[in-house]
Amino acid sequence: MSAKQRLFTATRSYSQLFVLIAVILSLFFTAFLGSDNLNWQIALAVIALIIGIPHGALDHLLTLPKGKPVKMAFFVLIYILIAVAAVWAILKWNVFGFQLVVIMSAAHFGVGDAAFIAESERLNNGVSKSLIDRLIYAIPAGLLPVFIPLSSEQTNTALAEVNPKLINWAGSNSDLIHLCVLLIAASSLFVLVLKRDDKNAIDLTLLAALSILTPPLVAFAIYFGLWHALRHTARLTLNLAKSEIAYQNNQPKQAFVQAVLPGIPALIGTFIVAVVLAAANPDNSRLLWSILVVIWALTVPHMMVTAKLDKGALLGK
Repeated sequence: MSAKQRLFTATRSYSQLFVLIAVILSLFFTAFLGSDNLNWQIALAVIALIIGIPHGALDHLLTLPKGKPVKMAFFVLIYILIAVAAVWAILKWNVFGFQLVVIMSAAHFGVGDAAFIAESERLNNGVSKSLIDRLIYAIPAGLLPVFIPLSSEQTNTALAEVNPKLINWAGSNSDLIHLCVLLIAASSLFVLVLKRDDKNAIDLTLLAALSILTPPLVAFAIYFGLWHALRHTARLTLNLAKSEIAYQNNQPKQAFVQAVLPGIPALIGTFIVAVVLAAANPDNSRLLWSILVVIWALTVPHMMVTAKLDKGALLGK
């Protein structure tokens, strides 16, 4: 097994393990501290978000040709302006901005996860699957970690802590959304079992457990930081020169580290912006809300940039 194969296999296994541990910890803390205790939820959420933030900071390295500093600077400027506009929109139109980000996040997460699996199977010389087979996994994989937590009975309590304006963000449709997503996930899981696609079936089962059995804040943060970010980072290693060198030296761990280090400044910058937002907006003074606003805003240009990579991975180009 090549170094790339080992990294992708390990990344998938670790992301599954982290989600399983998060579910167990949540059940433990809920039993002993109660589901209304937000201290442990916020602690887990912030830790997971910190881990996940750096993964989206390498977009310019993957999409622009080397040796063109002017073009690179222009790209970074546009990227930042889009993110700033998104921050402004979310802060000005809390509910509408939140709804748009929710839909975009579900699409980005599902497609990104399916792309990771497609690239992993390609590295392992697996049989190429059709786009329909990819979507059978991608749709529930994106919907589960986003819409189930946000349409659960605990959502209002969590959103009251994050930003009270987001309570009842779905109006009277929460129950319908919850039911529809569960039906879609159950149908997809049934098809995967029939096709004997055990790995993807296990993935969906774990995502369902995380979404149903853990509080909303924990579910989203754990998914973002310890599932989506890990898998996306593994994909980044295929496009980074330093990671490629590590692969050639049979050092898959070092290849992964090389895809993490350039994102550390983004982590620092996110916290600086979050603190500034928290200080400048008395109505939204909670640090967690500010961190989430920045992450959601960065999702907009990040999703636009990675769409090409995702398309190539899914279609095998």
